[in-house]
Amino acid sequence: MPSFDPARLDAAADTLAAAGRWLSGRGWTPATSSNFSLRLDAGHAAITVSGRDKGALGRDDFMAVDFDGHAVGSARRSSAETLLHTHLYRRDPAIGCVLHTHSKVQTVASRLFADQGGVRLAGYEMLKALAGNASHELAIDLPVFANTQHMPDLVERVEAWLDGGGPAWGYLIEGHGLYAWGADCAEAMRHVEAFEFLLDCELDLRRLRT
Repeated sequence: MPSFDPARLDAAADTLAAAGRWLSGRGWTPATSSNFSLRLDAGHAAITVSGRDKGALGRDDFMAVDFDGHAVGSARRSSAETLLHTHLYRRDPAIGCVLHTHSKVQTVASRLFADQGGVRLAGYEMLKALAGNASHELAIDLPVFANTQHMPDLVERVEAWLDGGGPAWGYLIEGHGLYAWGADCAEAMRHVEAFEFLLDCELDLRRLRT
C-alpha cells in the first residue's frame, strides 16, 4: 500500500495538469518534453509519468515517488530526470513545486550562455517576480549546467551551486531547458514565466547590439 495519502496525489495531479495546459499553450513544453512535480508530504512527491504530452495530462499521467526517486505504489516509470526534482524537496522543505520546461528561448539561451557558465540578469523590473525580491536593483546569475544523461552527476553539480548560498529560483541545462521551483505551483509557474521574459530580453539585446 502507498505510504502517502492517495487523495493528495489526485489533487496534485489536477494542479499540475492545469499547469501543463497553461505552459503548453505558450509553446513551452513541445512534444513530450518537460516534467512537473509537486510535494505530497515530507517524503513523497507527485511527478509526471515519462513520455506523456504535458498539454493533455490527466490523473493517470502522474505517479508518486519518494525522495530517492523510487516509485511508490506504481509500476510505471517516472521521468529520467526525477532526481533533479526530489533532491530539491529533500534539501529544502520550503520547496513545494518544481517545473521543467523546454521553450525555444530557454534552449537557445542555454546554448548561448553555456561558455560563460550562466547568464547575469540585472536591472530588470521583472526581477521582482522572483519570490522574496522587492527591487529591480538585484543582480542574479542564472547558471547553465552542461547536459548529461547521468542524473547523479548533474544533481551533484546543482547541489554544489546551491551550497554556494544566496537566493535561487532556477537554473538552465545546456541545450535542454529551464528548471524552476517555488513554494507552490503558482509560484513556480510565475518563476518560469519571469525567467522566460528575462531570457527573451537578453536574447533580444544580443541581437540589437550586433
